Amino acid sequence: MKSILTLMLSLIAFPALASEGAVVHDLTGTPMGIMALVLFVAAYMLVILEEKLHLRKSKPVLMAAGIIWVLVALSLNALGEPDAAHEAIAHNLLEYGELFLFLLVAMTYINTMEERNVFQALRSWLVSRGFSLRVVFWITGLLAFLISPIADNLTTALLMGAVVMAVGGSNQRFVVMACINVVVGANAGGAFSPFGDITTLMVWQKGIVQFGEFFALFLPSLVNWLVPAFIMNFMISREKPEATDEAVVMKFGAKRVMVLFLLTIVTAVSFHNFLELPPAAGMMLGLGYLGLFSYYIKRHEHFSEKLDPALDIEAVSIEGDHDGFDLFRKIARAEWDTLLFFYGVIMCVGGLSQFGYLASASQFMYHDLGAFKANVLVGVLSAIVDNIPVMFAVLTMEPHMSHGQWLLVTMTAGVGGSLLSIGSAAGVGLMGTARGIYTFGRHLVYTPIVALGYVASIAVHMMVNAKYFH
Repeated sequence: MKSILTLMLSLIAFPALASEGAVVHDLTGTPMGIMALVLFVAAYMLVILEEKLHLRKSKPVLMAAGIIWVLVALSLNALGEPDAAHEAIAHNLLEYGELFLFLLVAMTYINTMEERNVFQALRSWLVSRGFSLRVVFWITGLLAFLISPIADNLTTALLMGAVVMAVGGSNQRFVVMACINVVVGANAGGAFSPFGDITTLMVWQKGIVQFGEFFALFLPSLVNWLVPAFIMNFMISREKPEATDEAVVMKFGAKRVMVLFLLTIVTAVSFHNFLELPPAAGMMLGLGYLGLFSYYIKRHEHFSEKLDPALDIEAVSIEGDHDGFDLFRKIARAEWDTLLFFYGVIMCVGGLSQFGYLASASQFMYHDLGAFKANVLVGVLSAIVDNIPVMFAVLTMEPHMSHGQWLLVTMTAGVGGSLLSIGSAAGVGLMGTARGIYTFGRHLVYTPIVALGYVASIAVHMMVNAKYFH
């Protein structure tokens, strides 16, 4: 029972990485340890019920995180190690800080491209072409696969989902299958890029898989999308919906913002590969690129920066219209609930790891089951819980296994979320935009087809990347 409990904990946690060389005590059976576990589970249940309770997911985990670390400090003080808690939480904060800055810059660029009508222009172009439903099915799936390695899978899925809804209209059967295709494509595309998903980002930042090695997963990820897409292709009619005259023009500087985003990615990779500096530092330099260019946009659009004389910073109004392009409004529009949620869960599980729960889970999964079965299971269970927490539970355990197995779990944690609509941010996002049409039950009907792609991608990885298993 204890092994099952700790396994489930590892699969619903988004843990920070434990300090190297830190001594972790087995305090799982102590009152403090049990209290911390119950507190975390209760907070996570509130996260799961977010849609029904209308309680932002960050709030319960922020509360739980603070209390759990109080319990950690009290427990370690009782063991005569008053400095251990401070060292552990400092390491967790450092890990979160790097992730936070990286994601904040990426979100700011995505928000800027949205404001410059980059995504809207792509959507209007696709809708106005007059493609058949089957062609739209393939185009949206392919674009989801190709865009998600650069943008995040949620943004990609929402963009392609908007196209599907605009073209499909009242044809619910097409909308459902096309949404599933977009979810599978977005998750598969994100699996072979360090920037495609938070899971791959953390694997890269941890240094387990180098930047160029992610592309070894390209063919398995492509197969993961192509197999179910090929099967569903025969279920879609060749009907041609009426084309629209909708036209959206990108705003001034949109193409240069896209170039700056690519340059920022190159900078982050270079910081990591050549300078041995955190990728987040390179991303912050990239934010500087955007900051200077935003000034140029503002001057071109005949607006001047208005400074708050008291603070000597650009004044940002919360309500009403704004004058021109403002970088700080794009930063303010980042997904703060998500960023704070990551903090809460990282700190929660960072605290729980001090009680020894993840050490027990690692023993059960990677020693008793074996690396291959455990890594395949990680992908399957990520569809139930969400791929982000599952992957970082594995990173915290740091099981001893071959490089091929690390690549395998990187892929399965990313593509496994496609098995269910609730298994990834892309699926959850599309359930919101296609509410009442793309649902959990309707996705479940096609889960066996998606599962064929999951199995095929694992088989292809074992064949084409056999050299990494030695």
